[in-house]
Amino acid sequence: MALVNENFLKLPVSYLFTDIARKVATFQKENPTAQVIRLGIGDVTQPLAPSVIKALHKAVDEMAVKETFRGYGPEHGYSFLQQVIIENDFAPRGISLETDEVFVSDGAKSDTGNIGDILGLRNTLCMTDPIYPVYVDSNAMCGRAGDLKDGAWSNILYRPCNAANNFVPELPDRHVDIIYLCYPNNPTGTVITRQELKKWVDYALANNSIIMYDAAYEAYIQDVGIPHSIYEIEGAKRCAIEFHSYSKTAGFTGVRCGYTIVPLELEATTAAGERVALNALWNRRQCTKFNGTSYIQHRGAEAIYTPEGKEQIRATIDYYMGNAKIMREALTAAGLTVFGGVNAPYIWLQTPDGLTSWQFFEQLLNGPHIVGTPGVGFGPSGEGYFRLTAFGERGDCECAMERLTKWLS
Repeated sequence: MALVNENFLKLPVSYLFTDIARKVATFQKENPTAQVIRLGIGDVTQPLAPSVIKALHKAVDEMAVKETFRGYGPEHGYSFLQQVIIENDFAPRGISLETDEVFVSDGAKSDTGNIGDILGLRNTLCMTDPIYPVYVDSNAMCGRAGDLKDGAWSNILYRPCNAANNFVPELPDRHVDIIYLCYPNNPTGTVITRQELKKWVDYALANNSIIMYDAAYEAYIQDVGIPHSIYEIEGAKRCAIEFHSYSKTAGFTGVRCGYTIVPLELEATTAAGERVALNALWNRRQCTKFNGTSYIQHRGAEAIYTPEGKEQIRATIDYYMGNAKIMREALTAAGLTVFGGVNAPYIWLQTPDGLTSWQFFEQLLNGPHIVGTPGVGFGPSGEGYFRLTAFGERGDCECAMERLTKWLS
């Protein structure tokens, strides 16, 4: 009989957002007239930018003509998109990259989950806590995370981020091989200063560690001086992989496109001590296990970088950050302790009256009929916190805040 990968059996019974969806579906079945406002899962609500739509249509038309039809594309991405990514996202920040270092994908979730394929299972892990569940779960699935006990994995060094330490994680107090950082942070909505990020880069260089840096929300940064890329820090190309997504910045949640930077100079070692370039390994992995992002998606993503596209994308980001401002101000005025919502589209609030994350979820759902995300679903240090997203419609956002403040009073 075929054997299963028993690491999957160590995972919690279901995914966080699956639990939420099930609870909401049960509530709506029992309360069919209730008008539920969803501010939980971070899906977007605004349509694709006109420039993107135009480019997608043009690409579809090209596929209908023999002379411009495209078949299999390069697994690592078409050079025309790689080039505009470098010219727009990195060159203005003084970062020099080669097209071979840019890997176009179907999104940051896939790449952050799959990047472990090229690294050994004996590596030790460090993660800020709370954190995006995919980092933890993907390592658990292959056995790298160890065993789960009391909500924590045995091979993960957790670096708590909470109000007590102003959401600034401490450096590891022992050697770790792989470090996961996400800034602007999902779920807390907080950012990291250049000085603090340099500490992590210096640690990684000194310890031959690799930083997995998720920059999916960098376009939402408002404060001048906050780094948009880890490669703004000297030496980071020797110790970091960076992930980007068009899902939240350009509304590509239904289109699927992003990219990952794997510098040519980034290396890891074999058990025998031989140094190996990770860029070549990731390219080999993608060519074997990934079909590549479609030509049509490439052209849609390319349009984001046109003058018109940039203006339209900025308007959408401003719309969501306007929602965040409304939420942050309303929640603060209602007496809640609120974080995030300034440089990120996430609001992270402390649950009132000592409620657990799931207790507050249940009360919000049954009271003002608002859906959010329990903080404990993002890690042990998320207990006592709650996440709301700013990706909803403006009217829903305003209505939700009116309901919530009235309910709290």
